Amino acid sequence: MPRIPSPAIAAAGLVGGYAVARWTKKRPLGGVVLAGAGALAAREWQQAGGGKVAAGLATAYVAAFAGSHPLAKKIGAWPAVFSVAGGMAAASWAVTRDKA
Repeated sequence: MPRIPSPAIAAAGLVGGYAVARWTKKRPLGGVVLAGAGALAAREWQQAGGGKVAAGLATAYVAAFAGSHPLAKKIGAWPAVFSVAGGMAAASWAVTRDKA
């Protein structure tokens, strides 16, 4: 079975988590999507680069989620979510591109 690249998983988790929370009006459900994708991405990061890489990228994932909130006040919700998702995908790709 082909593996989904970790940058795509991380970006999809951020975008999908927000989309689910917004459209269902159930923030905890969006959190489940966010956490599930984060856990899957972390497993891929651990396989690609080890524990330190996984911990660093998982921290960046949580920081991207948290950072999207104040950013949304400045540029809007969807632009903020897409910005942090793109940044997280880029970070994931940069750190794991030669290790997968």
